[in-house]
Amino acid sequence: MELLTPAEMTRADALTIAAGVPGAVLMERAGEAVARAAARVTIAGGRLLVLCGPGNNGGDGFVAARLLAAAGYRVRLARLGGRDALRGDAALMAGRWSGAVEGIDASLEGVDLIIDALFGAGLARDLDGAAQALVERVNAARLPVLAVDLPSGIDGATGAVRGAAITARWSVTFFRPKPGHVLLPGRLHAGEVSVADIGIRAEVLAEIRPQTCENVPALWAGLFPVPAVDGHKYTRGHLVAVSGPAQATGATRLAARAALRAGAGLVTVACPAQALPIHAANLSAVMVRPVEDAAGLAHLLDDRRLATLVLGPGLGVGQGARDRLEVCRDRRLVLDADLLTSFKADAGTLARLIAASPAAVATPHDGEFARLFEGDAEVLEAPSRLERARAGAVRLGATLLLKGPDTVVASPDGRAAIAANAPPWLATAGAGDVLAGIIGGLLAQGMPPFEAAAAAVWLHGEAARQAGPGLVADDLIDALRPVYRQLFDRLAAR
Repeated sequence: MELLTPAEMTRADALTIAAGVPGAVLMERAGEAVARAAARVTIAGGRLLVLCGPGNNGGDGFVAARLLAAAGYRVRLARLGGRDALRGDAALMAGRWSGAVEGIDASLEGVDLIIDALFGAGLARDLDGAAQALVERVNAARLPVLAVDLPSGIDGATGAVRGAAITARWSVTFFRPKPGHVLLPGRLHAGEVSVADIGIRAEVLAEIRPQTCENVPALWAGLFPVPAVDGHKYTRGHLVAVSGPAQATGATRLAARAALRAGAGLVTVACPAQALPIHAANLSAVMVRPVEDAAGLAHLLDDRRLATLVLGPGLGVGQGARDRLEVCRDRRLVLDADLLTSFKADAGTLARLIAASPAAVATPHDGEFARLFEGDAEVLEAPSRLERARAGAVRLGATLLLKGPDTVVASPDGRAAIAANAPPWLATAGAGDVLAGIIGGLLAQGMPPFEAAAAAVWLHGEAARQAGPGLVADDLIDALRPVYRQLFDRLAAR
């Protein structure tokens, strides 16, 4: 589940070489993995064009070309840059290629598969000139492409397009994926990603200590709250979803119902009296209490068992929202939507208010994030969504969940998880309210905030897959039941 930045992958290579595995052996194994992948996706004896760059990625390409030619494929090889640009192991592998070497103007006609070994994950500048023109020509040809490590032009650390980037159908990477494989737009360019074992031992991770993971159950399963035989509703926590006026009650109900479905033992909606009949008429297992303002919420929270709150969905924007946070800032908190907008350009005050919270999670989408951190260039100008989420988490001193098709969960301690399981039909009104409720339900059961947020994102994506295209937000809550059943079966089998 670890995602290694290009610098961390270089470190993994160096540690492996220092332990006695020559770099040429690692390159040979990488090329073998590429050759196997190419053989899986094209016909025997097919016509292949291998595009090799000036670095180690190109060395992998030379190995793959040699092995595929020996296996009976009709292989052509084109090189970007002169032979004297190759160094070390890449030059060694180029010397073992006995076929012709074409230039970057090589014809793409009659090619069954292109192997892109131009640039890997470590690309540190925008492509321009001849390299950019070649990438654009490959894309225009609309031929199947197998990328070595990452499609050329994708930044391995950020997923950004550096000038231009090849759109591959498949990518073969080594040892561990990179953030650029799961962050957008890199994920869209990488296609189907496979990870090859080239002999780097997992023990090197203990020294590298990567801080970024793909958001999969292995990341948080050990802390996931599984109901105990001797448990009861009071041991699973009591959550309060705070509602605003009558005309905006639906979002609060979605969050409240999702929290209950996620396992909270009890859920109460705290709302103004005018909204109470609407909530009561539409909720069964969720309780409803009249709470007009911050003072009323403070009175309700005299009961210390009400230890977790969801603030934002349907709350309303303004001083009233800020006042409500003031009276519950020492509880477990999910901060979303209207609550975050109420702190526009005032992230510092929000951070001070939630400093006493034992577990706080902020869940902005990109627009709310930009409003919350307005004027904070260090946060907003970080080089990727991953680093923006990390910077935002540090500013707030709380777990921050930056929503999107590649949702990032970041902790102030530097840990981050990137989700890749959300289907496109999850982008629908109210889906974020359901996510806030799931997080709250897990917090109510005592799950730590980073793990609770990451688990909720994964559950949210899986529920959307379960519900299928055409879902509306209400469908997500019902779809959580089979997702939970499958998850509990997996946890029981461990």
